[in-house]
Amino acid sequence: MPTILIVDDSPTELYACQKILEKHGYTVESASDGESSLERAQQVKPDLILMDVVMPGMNGFQATRQLNKNADTAKIPVIIITTKDQETDRVWGLRQGARDYIVKPVKENDLISRVQSVLGS
Repeated sequence: MPTILIVDDSPTELYACQKILEKHGYTVESASDGESSLERAQQVKPDLILMDVVMPGMNGFQATRQLNKNADTAKIPVIIITTKDQETDRVWGLRQGARDYIVKPVKENDLISRVQSVLGS
């Protein structure tokens, strides 16, 4: 099954997404901030990254941009999952290279259908 890297500074959000994904057979890795997400993506080479935006230090928009600039991680699709629900935020996230943008709270069916859509499964 595909490996998904979840990047979120909230242990509660991380746990909730992890349980949903594992229930559907995905392997889950995690990172708690933007900086560590860059390292984990290089180490793990996940099939997909779920990226929060509001985190201490490097935010999710910055991390997504860095992932897309790096030849080793540029092909890993990113779905932004955030509480930032303005259209300008969505547009900005997609401009940074994200493939999709989901507003929290995430519903299980919506998350799985979007993950499957991006992974092409």
